[in-house]
Amino acid sequence: MVMVGISKHATDEYQQQTGETVGFRDTEIGPIPADWKLVSVGSLFSFKNGLNKAKQFFGYGTPIINYMDVFSKSGLRSGDIAGLVDVSRKEIDSFSCKKGDVFFTRTSETLDEIGVASVLLEDIENAVFSGFVLRARPINDDLVDDFKKYCFASTSVRQQIVSKGTYTTRALTNGRVLSSILLAVPPAKSEQQAISDSLNDADTQVEALEQLIKKKRLIKQGMMQELLTGKIRLPGFSGEWETKRVSVFGDIVTGATPSTDIDAFWGGQYPWITPTDISFQRDMTSSERMITQEGLNSIRTLPANSVLVTCIASIGKNAILKTKGSCNQQINAVIPNAAHSAEFLYYLFELNTRYLLAKAGITATSIVSKKTFGGLRFKIPFVNEQRAIASALSDIDTEIAALEKRRDKARAIKQGMMQELLTGRVRLI
Repeated sequence: MVMVGISKHATDEYQQQTGETVGFRDTEIGPIPADWKLVSVGSLFSFKNGLNKAKQFFGYGTPIINYMDVFSKSGLRSGDIAGLVDVSRKEIDSFSCKKGDVFFTRTSETLDEIGVASVLLEDIENAVFSGFVLRARPINDDLVDDFKKYCFASTSVRQQIVSKGTYTTRALTNGRVLSSILLAVPPAKSEQQAISDSLNDADTQVEALEQLIKKKRLIKQGMMQELLTGKIRLPGFSGEWETKRVSVFGDIVTGATPSTDIDAFWGGQYPWITPTDISFQRDMTSSERMITQEGLNSIRTLPANSVLVTCIASIGKNAILKTKGSCNQQINAVIPNAAHSAEFLYYLFELNTRYLLAKAGITATSIVSKKTFGGLRFKIPFVNEQRAIASALSDIDTEIAALEKRRDKARAIKQGMMQELLTGRVRLI
């Protein structure tokens, strides 16, 4: 395959002179190649709402395509469908799923999550589909199945779907709205397939990195289980570990919130961490809301290397505050003393999330109080071994972070390819 593009400089110069776009024609969704078709989705598919059943019918029976199946993958095969539902023969016939059907998310929490599409790439015997998705069944063979994986994710299609969605208590779309969406389509199936093949290659690279990340995370989990329990000792270390309460690790501070009415407290240089800021990264240096020194003075200042553990509602998320700052009252912070490594404690809490959950009391929500948190017991080594263990685990975290960076770059490249290929700015011949 050869990529053929039009020079942007030449295009801009020609447009300035003639007002026309080279090789393109203007449409309601912007310029598209002169030989491409602009069609409505309704001219390609007929829509049907999905199956609604009571909770007791789920967990056994026939495969059912659910919201998360569609939202998570642009192409579905039998191995991707985990849900089961007990249905009648009439329901199987009415809510059938066939190779080439496209499913769209019908309702969600946000407008950005509606109308996300996934194509069924193989027949699944007796499969049905959920009421949280819509089925689009082809009424002609104008689109190649692989092309369906990508064409509904183009920027112009997504903008149309989101702009036409409705929102009351939840975001919503329907078959009538989706039928009105305009789609730019290469008339030659060979070009559709060429576009799909290129994007499939990009997907394969992303998926390979995802699998490698998953493998590395499993290795890390195994290392944590062995090293943080003393089942395997690093070279040069021996001797019994000591069982200690968290209260012995250092000072325990429950966070607080500065007054939101005092402008001088906010917009500063110090992070004020909430549970939503803690999302799988170890080292925290910033937050969604930053506070001033005056704001810190109004509550409790945490020094760098304080270990943060969420203890209300979303229990067990943890991080290390790598700069001076503070946190809100949903977080208990440990300020480690000289006998305890912040990095070791971070990994110790990460391994023992279920232990924290098991100790939670329930009022209006789950909570691990400061007293309960301080009383939790762990068997740990002396500080030099703590540091060595943390260093070994940090090394694999670094490897995972590097793989995640490569994956994110591969995703960005794929997004760029989609924008170029699905608008015809770059042609494949």
